[in-house]
Amino acid sequence: MSNTKGVFEKKNVIVAGGAGFIGSHICEILAKDANERVICVDNLITGTTMNIEPLLQLPDFKFIRHDITEPIDLSQFPELAPFEIEFSGIQEIYNCATPTSYKEAKKFSYETALTNSIGMKNILDLAKQYSSKMVHLSSSAIYGDPMPEDNHFNEDYWGFVSPVNERASYNESKRFSETLCKTYYDSFGVPVTIARVFAAYGPRMIMDEGRQVPDFISAAIDNKDIVIYGDKDSSTSFCYIKDMVEGLMKLVESKAMGPFNIGADEEYKLADIAQKVIEITGSKSKIKFEKPHEGMYEQGLPNIKAIKDETGWFPLVRLDEGLKETIEYMGSVKSRYEQAGLWNESTLDRKE
Repeated sequence: MSNTKGVFEKKNVIVAGGAGFIGSHICEILAKDANERVICVDNLITGTTMNIEPLLQLPDFKFIRHDITEPIDLSQFPELAPFEIEFSGIQEIYNCATPTSYKEAKKFSYETALTNSIGMKNILDLAKQYSSKMVHLSSSAIYGDPMPEDNHFNEDYWGFVSPVNERASYNESKRFSETLCKTYYDSFGVPVTIARVFAAYGPRMIMDEGRQVPDFISAAIDNKDIVIYGDKDSSTSFCYIKDMVEGLMKLVESKAMGPFNIGADEEYKLADIAQKVIEITGSKSKIKFEKPHEGMYEQGLPNIKAIKDETGWFPLVRLDEGLKETIEYMGSVKSRYEQAGLWNESTLDRKE
């Protein structure tokens, strides 16, 4: 089916994993566009409807609870009738779907492996059916550890990843998902672009999962110890979610498959970020160090020259500004998150 649509019709866009961190921000930006109709697909394993709650009443936003490891027949969802998909098609797809647990890597290993293989095939089949432009969110985890002589990752580095360690279900299946993208690109002409996402932060991140920024902030707000899983010299980069989403939306216009690194290329010590959080929140928290989570690779930095050359994108939001916005958001939702069981409790028991 073609994605051709009338001049006066709106664009239909699918966001798989749209109730998660990155996906919900993509949904929010798209839903504000009068020319976009958004279909958010999520099975809510790690996403939550709280992330998309303000959008649910919008006529051009529809939420479908569906596991992408099952085939997707859009005609079976009567709520999508106003979008006239049979005639208008699907113009764009963002695939953000990846259930995973940062602290407990084995908890969602089965679901993660299937999402990045069978689920990836189902999303690509959908893009093939409707001749949709697609952006697939891969991960910097496909690289493994950086080379000793340079901690920047270039897209032509093939990576060095164990297929059987604690995090193989995520790392290796993300690599395979890229292989499927390449296969569909070559075999069927599916216009897919691969975005290798590096560390991002901002409102709506999963908390108490060992992901540095949200855990630092939630601990600081509660005046608890801030735990760094590493030593005093541990460092990484962080890209604010607004910048990340802008880059992904620029990639949807690209005709190149990529892959493209997307993230911030400025390095910060985790201890310095934790101290900034303490200062901004006025917290009494202390910083402590613990051993890294099992199976974690050393954090490298992205070389973002390729995406700069292709789209003109580069991150603009400074760390201090992004942290202040994230802290303000987390402080404003603290009581609601506590009631929903999403504040300083395991996300393995996340409620919808």
